[in-house]
Amino acid sequence: MSDKRYWIWLQLCLGAGKRFSPIVEYFGSVENVFKSNYLQRRACPLIKDRLLERMEETDISSADEIIELCRKNDWQIITFEDEAYPKKLKNIYDPPAVLYVSGELPKVDNMLTLGVVGTRKASPYALNCARIVSKGVARCNGVIISGGALGVDTAAHEGALDVNGKTIVVLGCGLACNYLSVNNDLRRKASISGAVISEYPPDTPATKFTFPPRNRIISGLSDGVYVVEAGDKSGSLITASYATDQSRDLFATPASIFDEGFNGTNRLIEDGAIPVTSINAIVSHYTQKYKTLDVSRLATVRELLNDEYADKSIPDELEEQLTFDNIGVHRQARSEIDKKAAMLKGNEKTVYGALSDEFTDADTICAKADLPVHIVLMSLTMLELDGLAEAGIGKRYRKKQS
Repeated sequence: MSDKRYWIWLQLCLGAGKRFSPIVEYFGSVENVFKSNYLQRRACPLIKDRLLERMEETDISSADEIIELCRKNDWQIITFEDEAYPKKLKNIYDPPAVLYVSGELPKVDNMLTLGVVGTRKASPYALNCARIVSKGVARCNGVIISGGALGVDTAAHEGALDVNGKTIVVLGCGLACNYLSVNNDLRRKASISGAVISEYPPDTPATKFTFPPRNRIISGLSDGVYVVEAGDKSGSLITASYATDQSRDLFATPASIFDEGFNGTNRLIEDGAIPVTSINAIVSHYTQKYKTLDVSRLATVRELLNDEYADKSIPDELEEQLTFDNIGVHRQARSEIDKKAAMLKGNEKTVYGALSDEFTDADTICAKADLPVHIVLMSLTMLELDGLAEAGIGKRYRKKQS
């Protein structure tokens, strides 16, 4: 446990995404770094003035507090020297000094791991691709890794969970941060089937600066990264860049050349990314490498889609066929829905937040919204009238699909 204290202390001093190995090698061990004095640290050419200040200011008691918080919440602390630290991640240029884990980190070094990334405001086409491909890979005992955000991330995690597969959520904040509360249930399920992880101390809030560094962890844990939808300036291209730098395979969804939302992914394919037109387009690259892959469970996209529709038990007329010809119309409709949703208040806002893209029964919605059934049903009626929700068979509801 003492070594954990020193690793956490060093991480607190350095911050996320910073290289620690040259400093540890210079002093001989992480314990020696901590026990070194001001003059010894100042003599180290790797320690600049700002880091020197933080080392002097950061007390070991901060590490002890983090250890106690993790103990209370049953969160694991995996340091770089621990046996449980994944070799895939250990071998990147700038691995995290510490990982905080809710759940049980799958044995990723012996399994196919696929990072799935894409825009938060994804088109229905991209959401379907993320969900179906993730579902297909997870069926074959692959592990799906993503960032737990809305859009493509959520679709990918849910695809894996649909088949009781393993998934890893890599957060851009601490485990104790109440980030994106609408996805609390998703993270809970992920921690049961796999893990929710972060390099950030548990109480670190989410900011625009905390997300880019976590992308290197998504790609670092992955054998390949699947970019589902990315425009010219999409943050997903940062993960694609990390994947290239880390010598990971890069996969992308081919899409309409007339839709600017896919400019980034189409360009990745032009530059050599492997186009994904089937589950086998990904799995076939790793059948020799991983004995844990079960290719007998390999399914076609059509078979997986049929499973989706069978599970939903909803009328076919509610499911419009998505094509390259109508994807622009769907994107515009999605934008209008998002604008309306942003203006919601009170119970309707709460109930809308409890809905997902899949049909859910009213009792489950009541539980998520923590509201009585008559309030929920009234709110659902108003949401339907506003074009923000739709009903299926058996009083089941979901967010309006564009």
